[in-house]
Amino acid sequence: MNNIIFFGPPGAGKGTQAKLISEDLSLSHLSTGEILRKKILEKDALAIKLKEIMSSGKLVSDDILNSIVLSRLSNESNKGFILDGYPRTLAQSEYLNNFLENSGNRINYIFNIKLSFEILKNRILKRSSEESREDDKIEVIQTRYSEYKNTTEKVSNFYKKTQSHIFYEIDGSQQIHEITKNIKKILKKS
Repeated sequence: MNNIIFFGPPGAGKGTQAKLISEDLSLSHLSTGEILRKKILEKDALAIKLKEIMSSGKLVSDDILNSIVLSRLSNESNKGFILDGYPRTLAQSEYLNNFLENSGNRINYIFNIKLSFEILKNRILKRSSEESREDDKIEVIQTRYSEYKNTTEKVSNFYKKTQSHIFYEIDGSQQIHEITKNIKKILKKS
C-alpha cells in the first residue's frame, strides 16, 4: 500500500500527475481542489462562502479542509491514497500526521513539482481558456502563487527536512509524460 503527497505551486501539474499515478497504482486520488469545486455546486451557505474564498485566490480554512480530508481518508486509509492540494498549512500537516499515526498509517512518498512563476502563469491561462475555471484569472493566479509561497511551500520544506528519505523534487517544466516517467521510476526503485 502506498500513501503519496504531491506538492507544487498552482498549475505545476500536481492534479495531472496525481490522477495518472492513482490510475497506474489503483489508489484513491483525493484532490482538495476538485472536492471543493464539487462542494460549490451544492449552492448551500458553505458553498457560497467557499466560492467567495476560492475565486479570490485565498486558502480555505484549516477546519473546513481538515474535516473534508478526514472524512475521505477514513474511508481510504486501508487502500492507499494520493493527496493533491493537502496539506497546505503547517497546522494541516500536523493534523494529517496525527491522523496517520492514530490510524497506523504513514506517507510513503512525497513529490514536490518545481516550476517557475512564468511557466506556471502561462499554463494556468491556457487551462483557463480550455476549462473555464473561475480561479484561473491573472490576479487570482498571483494571489494563489503568493499564498503558495507564504504557506504551502513552508509545509513542503518542512517535509523536505523531516522526511528527506521519501521526499523527491521533480522538474515541472518537462512534458507531462516525462514527469510521469520520472515519478514511476522513483516508485519502482524503492
